[in-house]
Amino acid sequence: MPEREQLEVDVLFVGAGPASLAGAISLAERAKAKNRALEILVIEKAAEAWNHAISGAVLDPRGFDELDPQWREHDVPVESPVTRDELWYLTPTKKFKAPLTPPPLNNHGKYVASLQKLVRWLAQRAEAAGAQVFPAFPGQELLWDGERVVGVRTGDKGVDRDGKPKANYEPGADLVAKIVILGEGPLGTLTKQARKRLDLDAGREPAVYALGVKELWQCPSGSVQAGSVIHTLGYPLRPQTFGGAFIYGMANDVLDIGMVTGLDARDPTSDPHNELQRLKQHPVLAAMLKDAKLMRYGAKAIPEGGLFAMPRLYADGLMIVGDSGGFLNGMRLKGIHLAMKSGMLAAEAAWEALESDRYDATMLSGYERRFKESWAYRELRTARNFHQGFERGLLFGMLNAGLATVTGGRGFGVAERLQAKPGYEVMEKRGYRPVESPRAKIDNVLTFDKLTDVYNSGTMHDENQPCHLHVETQVCHDRCTSEYGNPCRYFCPAAVYEPLFEKRNGAVEGRLQINFTNCVHCKTCDIADPYQVITWVPPEGGGGPVYTGM
Repeated sequence: MPEREQLEVDVLFVGAGPASLAGAISLAERAKAKNRALEILVIEKAAEAWNHAISGAVLDPRGFDELDPQWREHDVPVESPVTRDELWYLTPTKKFKAPLTPPPLNNHGKYVASLQKLVRWLAQRAEAAGAQVFPAFPGQELLWDGERVVGVRTGDKGVDRDGKPKANYEPGADLVAKIVILGEGPLGTLTKQARKRLDLDAGREPAVYALGVKELWQCPSGSVQAGSVIHTLGYPLRPQTFGGAFIYGMANDVLDIGMVTGLDARDPTSDPHNELQRLKQHPVLAAMLKDAKLMRYGAKAIPEGGLFAMPRLYADGLMIVGDSGGFLNGMRLKGIHLAMKSGMLAAEAAWEALESDRYDATMLSGYERRFKESWAYRELRTARNFHQGFERGLLFGMLNAGLATVTGGRGFGVAERLQAKPGYEVMEKRGYRPVESPRAKIDNVLTFDKLTDVYNSGTMHDENQPCHLHVETQVCHDRCTSEYGNPCRYFCPAAVYEPLFEKRNGAVEGRLQINFTNCVHCKTCDIADPYQVITWVPPEGGGGPVYTGM
């Protein structure tokens, strides 16, 4: 049996998103300016560092402005400056354009962009600055010395579905670091471990999430206004379900269409992928997509909890950045600039710790102090009660959001913060085979089923590996089928879960089929399961979607 390799570095970033890469660049450039040699490593589970990067995205350039004030001269791959801002309210057949764009959605001076392209640029910039970026290295578990994080163990390669080594078996490496910085995206595996073991959520509001599902369409020449930004409310979502749609005009006549649906929906048949298909059946959307061709599909969870749902961002040997730390402004639908700022703030705290040769929580708390002194904190504070307001429905949520813009974020809150429940506690029990929410008619021209969209996501996994979705399936059999009707078949945007249950003579029979090779790594199941018996862990490195242009 091969021995497990050990590699020692100064600072280890987990996840090659904008937070980790901005942090690695900032730290490497600081070390170079001070003529100090540092081992800075960024690991990423995707086959290429940028393959799993997906976002809307309208880019607030503030993060890039701070990372590199000359970034506009360095061929950063944005698609277009924003040229048009509109907010629509949709009924099943009509659209009503808002006479004014709400201030949080005013995107003057912003850019439409592909996060995948931005991450590719950032990864190359990080390597040029002196950091190392290792793709196909999934962080599997934290390494501990007592209650101090001292590194990360990466996943083994070449293990079959029964957990036995194959001919190409290679044990994961133990990456030992003075400081570990977690930027794994929403509900990161290692972040989840740290939050539980170190009680990083003590005194915080529950984390709440939405799911963004998105398609790229190639439209006829001259039919798409690059930089056009449209957000919608109303159809196809029900008034009690949080969410809305976005329609962005990209370069080269590419239309970026997405649906954001709260993972705190009451309806156990709430299906974000289905809602995106229904959206495209609206007459206005169908006309926009006439003679267009689907290019790509993807899905990603979005941390919507806001300022008071963020975990403690530091511990002994550890800092948390980006979506893993909740750096997203749900009211503005933006997080890239906040993620980058979090990475740069963590780099400042890491440099201070390296200079002092101290890596305890007291030293690394300088990261949270810097955050609270920054524009990022002030921005998140103005949106601190945004998502919580929608617990009472769309109308109350919109009124609360409007009031928040003139009260510094307080909204209807009498106290400093509105409280909310975790999304999985909101779901209502509807029994075996609940009445489904309206379903889209699939025509494979405008609308597609989940399996077709999985194909369009570029997702690939080796089938002969352990299932990376750990599910207590007895709960599915004994309770979920009868109480909720197996909502996993609806909320999963990739047809991973296939409940094969039937009631015979009053008893439930059958099993849960888990099609793990379909998984697009969105984390929805880990978030939305009402019993919290699904744990998502990284599959073998290199597997998953390929989000070209997303």
